Amino acid sequence: MNEPLRVIISGGGTGGHIFPAVSIANKLKEINPQTEILFVGAKGKMEMEKVPAAGYKIIGLPITGLQRQLTVKNILNDISVPFRVLSSIRKARHLIKEFKPQVAIGVGGYASAPLLMAATRMGIPSLIQEQNGFAGLTNKKLGDKVQSICVAYEGMERFFPKDKIVMTGNPIRSVFVPCTLEMKEAGVKEYGLDPSKKHIFIVGGSLGSAKFNSCVRHWISEGCPGAEGVDVLWQCGKYYKPEIDKFMEEELKKNPDLASKVKYSDFIVRMDLAYAAADVVISRSGASSVSELCAAHKAVIFVPSPNVAEDHQTHNAMALVRKDAAMIVKDADAIEKMIPTALELLKDTEKIKTLEDNAGKMALPDAATKIAEEVYKLV
Repeated sequence: MNEPLRVIISGGGTGGHIFPAVSIANKLKEINPQTEILFVGAKGKMEMEKVPAAGYKIIGLPITGLQRQLTVKNILNDISVPFRVLSSIRKARHLIKEFKPQVAIGVGGYASAPLLMAATRMGIPSLIQEQNGFAGLTNKKLGDKVQSICVAYEGMERFFPKDKIVMTGNPIRSVFVPCTLEMKEAGVKEYGLDPSKKHIFIVGGSLGSAKFNSCVRHWISEGCPGAEGVDVLWQCGKYYKPEIDKFMEEELKKNPDLASKVKYSDFIVRMDLAYAAADVVISRSGASSVSELCAAHKAVIFVPSPNVAEDHQTHNAMALVRKDAAMIVKDADAIEKMIPTALELLKDTEKIKTLEDNAGKMALPDAATKIAEEVYKLV
């Protein structure tokens, strides 16, 4: 399993699709640096920036997704979708003839549909990687046409042919490993936390979360109840940072001690150290976040985002909750329950240990390697 390959990878729209795709590409290049990889995405979407930043060539298709909210703009968009799909399939066929891939990989999102449709019709061995516990529409439609389906959760035969399913887990960065005492000390130092206190890390995804920010602001406005002996590390997101700065400036005038209780940042670069510093993590339950937290063996309270297709974040979270590997708070209840639940959990060291141990049992840290093995089997 080391000859160079020609691989075409499609998908995107969100970091949850893009970063696993890049992890797969990195593993294939690690196996053989001579492997040639071409990415295909949707014009104007974040993959057109993130993939080149990772060192790979990407070509954009004129594909767009259906919009659920009824507005004039969205209706016009949805009318154009069939025409864009046909145009994208034609362009995908041209790319395949030109690049001559030995295998095609789809990582989900509407951007992967035209490429995989064209590849399977042209007899190119194809694989899809489904990150979530509830399969996305594109992957469900492609399941019958591809040769291999790599999944991260049990029970996916509800969506795909059972004989094609391979349990691999989600590819994540190699920095996410079981947290050690040394990592915890490094994380506490990195983020200026008090080593004598317990720590909660609140992260609403790479862009932040308006709901999480509202929860923290509400809690701070109430005087940080229950926060004796507790530090909070809070990722608020770049978009929200100016308003959070203004809010914190006003609150610090009323309560100067707040500066030692709450550390906030628009973006957390060393997520591995932030996880390690935390006794409890509060997080959305996107597929990559769930996989990272399992790999890090962390006690987590998931607050699934309600703004995702098929409510897949709830499905992701419940896969852990059912095995006593995480806790869950509904987004609708977050203002009242999110931080109080975390503060209550901090008092229960036995429960934290149980969550950490069970999350660790669900970790599949070698996902990229397993997917690469499947790619070579297809070839």
